[in-house]
Amino acid sequence: MTLGTDHPHAEGRHGGPPAPGTEWQPEQPPRAANALPEPLSPAECDVVRRSLALLEPQAADLAVYFYAILFVRYPGVRDLFPQDMDVQRDRLLRALLRIVDLVDSPEHLARFCSRLGRDHRKFGTLTEHYAAVGECLLQTLARYAGPAWTPETAQAWQRAYQIASEAMILAANDDTRLRPAVWEARVVGHRHLGNALAEITVATNPAYPYQAGQYVSMETPWRPRVWRHYSPANAPRADSTLTFHVRHVSGGHVSHALVYRARVGDVVRLGPPEGDMLLSAASAQDLVFAAGGTGLAPVRALIEQLAAEQRPPERRVHLFVGARTGNELYGFNDMLRMAQRHHWLSVRAAVSHEDIPGAQGFLPEVIAASGPWEHAEAFVSGPPGMIAATRQALLRCGMPAFRIHHDPLGVPVLDAPLEPVHQAQEEDYRI
Repeated sequence: MTLGTDHPHAEGRHGGPPAPGTEWQPEQPPRAANALPEPLSPAECDVVRRSLALLEPQAADLAVYFYAILFVRYPGVRDLFPQDMDVQRDRLLRALLRIVDLVDSPEHLARFCSRLGRDHRKFGTLTEHYAAVGECLLQTLARYAGPAWTPETAQAWQRAYQIASEAMILAANDDTRLRPAVWEARVVGHRHLGNALAEITVATNPAYPYQAGQYVSMETPWRPRVWRHYSPANAPRADSTLTFHVRHVSGGHVSHALVYRARVGDVVRLGPPEGDMLLSAASAQDLVFAAGGTGLAPVRALIEQLAAEQRPPERRVHLFVGARTGNELYGFNDMLRMAQRHHWLSVRAAVSHEDIPGAQGFLPEVIAASGPWEHAEAFVSGPPGMIAATRQALLRCGMPAFRIHHDPLGVPVLDAPLEPVHQAQEEDYRI
């Protein structure tokens, strides 16, 4: 079990006894199948939060120690992790922080941990791994809490971990009955588009079940146990192929391999589809699509879906594509050709660092000037800064927050909202 990370956890059992107060003990009496433990009491929530506040200044050392004792007790697990553990440690801590933040909200905690459990299937996580992680985690917390690690604190943390781990186990078991943990995908097309960008098409067997607008975690044979997220640039096809637009970013080992090393016949692995940037059949608002860089991929997939489904009364669709220079404006001509075939689609470029008549400007500014948008619905995809700026521009134009859709700005499994956006208040999603 790997709290909030991209990697699986330990196998086997520790040969010696755990430290006092950190023993992993199943809660008694036994509960009915598929039933989670009772939520933490307000007093237990307070204990967990106060102790974490004491531990936070030692967070970096705590994470190093946790993985050290995990690998010593379960040496076979080290090969399941990537060489660079810095990202791994950071995500462990972020997951713990979010779990603690949610301990007094059982419904949201269950949703968060269920998402973690489903996501961890692709790492090969098994039910028996959770006790090993609990043992090492509790001993680590006890070591760094020092005298503050009282029996009351140990009990509260044990209960908190048990609630989180059992939610993960139940979700993973349920997910096992519904779909595979991973899909092998063979590269059937690879085309360089210039500017460190490649179009990569893969085929899976069985077919990969996703919806236009979702994103996919991918592992390559060149960086095993390292997963990165990419969005298919197409709506589902009859031949079950998926096309990805991948740009090599500085220091990006996975993107470098996909752009410059991958060849037809290579096999990558895909985790389950994720994301809620989906079209609603019940919505009748006109649509604003904003895409920056390879953020055009999921937007293109959504427009393909609309093209296949549009029936009167038709929704007007306004696509804005942003880039720094005209040379970086990839895929724009394809979208113009699509607009020529569909009268409901309009396409406009926004180029920020080059003087191009009719297309100059930063994407959020160009969108705001093209409004009003208070009665429209928006889908925004691209770099985090562009998403944040565009969202704020749309809010200033009067668009309600619940009608602005985008993927999580950080690590999806850690940062995705825990309830449908349309049910949330605007302040819950301010950036």
